Amino acid sequence: MGLRERKKLRTRGAIAGAALRLFDQRGYEETTISDIAAAAEVSPRTFFSYFPSKDDVVFAEMDERLADVRAGLAERPGGETPLATFRRVTEALLRAISAEDGEYGAIQVALIRERPSLQAMALKRLSDAEDGFVDVLREIAPEVDDVTAVTVIGVAFGGLRAAIMYCRAQGYGPDRTREAAERALAIVEQVLESIPGITRPGPA
Repeated sequence: MGLRERKKLRTRGAIAGAALRLFDQRGYEETTISDIAAAAEVSPRTFFSYFPSKDDVVFAEMDERLADVRAGLAERPGGETPLATFRRVTEALLRAISAEDGEYGAIQVALIRERPSLQAMALKRLSDAEDGFVDVLREIAPEVDDVTAVTVIGVAFGGLRAAIMYCRAQGYGPDRTREAAERALAIVEQVLESIPGITRPGPA
């Protein structure tokens, strides 16, 4: 990653962090985009170059993690089993989550739970992402039928999502969240190991 890309990521993170702090301190409705921009030391125009709306900034970290998963799936080495791909991608996801501030995660979950509009946005993001993951699974495990593929993705990512969201709602720190997510991952893998098409190498 080049210097420009790293700078953009830092700016995006600064805006998202400032927004969550203000939402927690002042309230979501009371916080304006101008407030967020000032706290992040950027202009409102810069805010809009990273986020289309105040709602979208709530999902900054979620969007980054979903993008990481998509990239990890796309970078699958030839001959890797779908189960190994899942394990590799989710382990990278857990490492990223371990680096996140648990306090911000709790704020995000509380905001989503309190506002139907944010709940709808979260559901749409996750549903679209899982549809894409199903397509990838069908490519790397062609013998898996559509119903099995949908079920596998639902169990795999749904289980991890539920565990992580629970931990954040409880205000768990990164280490405790990772420990819980690893337990959820072990449960998910026990289910996936029973599906032959998931444990055999996919197309090179």
